Amino acid sequence: MPTERGPNMVDATVRPIVEAIVAKAPPGWTRAVLNSVAGAGGALVAGGYAVRGASRLSGHVPAPFTELMRLAEAVRELRGWRRTNLEIECLPTGEYELVAFADTVTSLRGRAGGFQVVLDHGYRLPQPGFTQEEGTAAPAGDPDLAVARFRAYLERRAAILGRPEPLPPPASAAALEEAERRLGRPLPADLRALYELANPRGFHDDLCLFGNAVWLGLDSLVAVHEDVREPMPPFWELGWNWVVFDTDPPGAVRRCGGHPAWLPFATSEDGNFLAVDMSPAPNGRPGQVIRVGRDHDDGPAYLADSVTSLLGHYLDLLERGAYEPEDEEEDGIYLPQPDYRLGPEEIIGELPHDLPPGLQAVHINDAPSPVDLTPLTAAPQVRQLNLNRCATRDLTPVRALPIESLRVTLAGGDLTPLAGHHHLAALDLGTATDHHAPVDLAPLRSLPNLRCLDLSRAEVADLTVLADLPDLRYLALTTRQWNVLLEKGGAPATLAAARLADDTATLHDALAWASRLGVDTGDSVRVTGG
Repeated sequence: MPTERGPNMVDATVRPIVEAIVAKAPPGWTRAVLNSVAGAGGALVAGGYAVRGASRLSGHVPAPFTELMRLAEAVRELRGWRRTNLEIECLPTGEYELVAFADTVTSLRGRAGGFQVVLDHGYRLPQPGFTQEEGTAAPAGDPDLAVARFRAYLERRAAILGRPEPLPPPASAAALEEAERRLGRPLPADLRALYELANPRGFHDDLCLFGNAVWLGLDSLVAVHEDVREPMPPFWELGWNWVVFDTDPPGAVRRCGGHPAWLPFATSEDGNFLAVDMSPAPNGRPGQVIRVGRDHDDGPAYLADSVTSLLGHYLDLLERGAYEPEDEEEDGIYLPQPDYRLGPEEIIGELPHDLPPGLQAVHINDAPSPVDLTPLTAAPQVRQLNLNRCATRDLTPVRALPIESLRVTLAGGDLTPLAGHHHLAALDLGTATDHHAPVDLAPLRSLPNLRCLDLSRAEVADLTVLADLPDLRYLALTTRQWNVLLEKGGAPATLAAARLADDTATLHDALAWASRLGVDTGDSVRVTGG
């Protein structure tokens, strides 16, 4: 319920922000716009000034974070929104208008551009890893060998450091059973055997016994598992065309951003974890060791076929003297992890004559147009293809490739080669400025997995074709295109998110657009002053 003082608080908190914008304005400015998404966790700020003779905003408006946080708090008291999308437009006279709404509708100014609306907060884009068949190979871990290697590893470390490293007490059988019950699956036998030797107390024992990673106690393992067991929900402006790439070796780890069978047992304390994978892809083994976490948005990394093998790697490094002492404060040993590939094998720039066989991502930038895509047929694992600031006439080479995310500008040609493509999930389509024939979208009807589409750079013949796409979840269009679509039949009913691709649109415009998509915008906050 709004409080009596709520509107007055909003008006009082917005005035210092307007004063800061006016004070920092450049000569000749005619208006300024500040966009912010603000909440308890902080505020993102974008915007600029309109100057006489310029068609676009330029420069940067001030970012008074303290005042924005106060404004967000005032709006939260008024409406109860946890995070608020704010837009402040002001004139040299000091007149201003504030429009605020829940972050269901978000400004992308300074990022993708325009506005985004989330229509279904519960929807998650499917990831291929969840439908991959599970590997049938036996575990490679050996609990007796793991324990023997662990003891030898500790003895060698103690000799190098000149002191033993006392271990905490072992985990009881009851503690192990409770942890496995909460995890929903057993630990691999070799890792379980190590917990029968010692069970670190959360992060407090600080035992860097897995390379440079801290060994997690059972309680911490279960707690971290809760955070990494599910793929992160997409931030739609970045995640709509997200691709999870394959590991090296191929087909060993599921292609997903998180999985209930990934059990994190050590942390680098930087948001990354070592985990045992208890549900591998067809070419993997249960109990294999992978890296997951903050730096693995493109997919997990494969390290070893078991904890047993990983301990063998560390022991070999110590015996060969292939380690580095840490600084005096740490007083320890740094051991590198086994070699692994961080991110996909990719090409950025022009296509070389010889393509690496494991190529998965291609970003062609500023190449002479039209670009001939034929050389890509020698790279059968390409899953992402982006043509940036260049165009092609023929998509035929794409037909036989497992491309899931495609950004392309057509300078002639059409979408016919994509008909029936079983892998394509996200398409960002543009048309060259000298290509005047609108593109026919009809071939998209036959793409069974197409879920995300950006047509804001393209001239297309008939937008009503979009109603025939059975599972379209994300759509980006210009203001003109949205008007045509909504007037001729409406947006696809399956949409979970949409983007208004218009740099000149205001939050007022975006709320009107979102309302036409079915969002109730009646409780938006609007304050004027001057």
